Amino acid sequence: MKTAARLGRIKPSPSTAAAQRVRELKSQGLTILDLTVGEPDFDTPDHVKAAAIRAIEAGETKYTPVNGTSALRAAITGKLRERHGLDVTDANITVGGGAKQVIFLALMATLDEGDEVIVPAPYWVSYPDMVRANDGTPVIVDCPEADGFKLTPERLTAAITEHTRWVVLNTPGNPTGSAYTTAELRALAEVLLAHPQVGVLTDEIYDEIWYGDESAGSLAAVEPRLADRVFLTNGVSKTYAMTGWRIGYGVGPTDLVTAINTLQSQTSSCPSSVSQAAAAAALTGPQDFVQDTVRVYRARRDETVKLVNDVPQLSCTVPDGGFYLLVNCQAAVGQFTPAGTRIENDEDFARHLLDSQQVAVIHGAAYGAPGYFRISFATSTDVLTEACERIAAACAELTNAPSEHAL
Repeated sequence: MKTAARLGRIKPSPSTAAAQRVRELKSQGLTILDLTVGEPDFDTPDHVKAAAIRAIEAGETKYTPVNGTSALRAAITGKLRERHGLDVTDANITVGGGAKQVIFLALMATLDEGDEVIVPAPYWVSYPDMVRANDGTPVIVDCPEADGFKLTPERLTAAITEHTRWVVLNTPGNPTGSAYTTAELRALAEVLLAHPQVGVLTDEIYDEIWYGDESAGSLAAVEPRLADRVFLTNGVSKTYAMTGWRIGYGVGPTDLVTAINTLQSQTSSCPSSVSQAAAAAALTGPQDFVQDTVRVYRARRDETVKLVNDVPQLSCTVPDGGFYLLVNCQAAVGQFTPAGTRIENDEDFARHLLDSQQVAVIHGAAYGAPGYFRISFATSTDVLTEACERIAAACAELTNAPSEHAL
């Protein structure tokens, strides 16, 4: 059957493709150390699972309101008030099947052909394709490592045109772990205040996997004058190890939320009732799980950063949040493998790690970051240590000229 032309604009998620490749290799009996997976390796907290079981036993298995159960909306309201001092009403909240769906529906609700969305690079792999799928044009703005992989006021100003509809801010970010400080958010807000046609889509899904002394900042709280233009998205997937439960939420202007709810009413009707009960328990229940897992992530981060920076061809900065490292491998580009193959780019380097040492990573070009690759440290310390040893061995094999044996 003929498919719609819009599908020609987008490609499958590189992270999903990488995970599938790992599964294929494992099915062949190979022992692959997988550093591609962007989900916690912890189990969902017991009290959250218990809440889901109670919901099932109580018969809470029917359709819910499009914008979520009253219990979940109250939990979201309380979380935003506690974390950011934001006061929102039910009319400002939409709940979907993961933050990814909420973002997609926000773009669907607002973009027409010719509309532009500013996407700072490095970016989460799905942003540009979600924009294209909804008839928009992604405007990729390179944010180099020297700027902390973050959008500056100068770069933002240069990227805005009369066609700009949205700016995407992912903080802490995937794949970099970089987060905007309060001062940096205020500086970006000053630019945005001068352009009233531009909305800001803030993806804060990693905001509680955070290593700073103070809470991660949110633009909606930092600059109240932008309240009617900020659409804040979040969810329970990363913080509470609930990726498979598929609950995300968005908070923003009532007209946008109404439009998103209308779209959802004609697509999935509502999120899972049982998952919503679990999400409400996660947001309102004990938070020890979050604190405990963040301590583990921090220890993994520190050890993995050290091991990576010990490899001559590699370097990485220390992420502020999340569970990823974006590793600079540009020193390896141009070198040769033992077979005489020249490493032309970061994708070749990632392939060399997989072929030579059975370590799976995702190449940086997939994130708009050529010359880098992404490591997820949401796996055990033992796996991370062995993987870094293998990465070091793969790098040690590289030479500046092909060996005579290879020739």
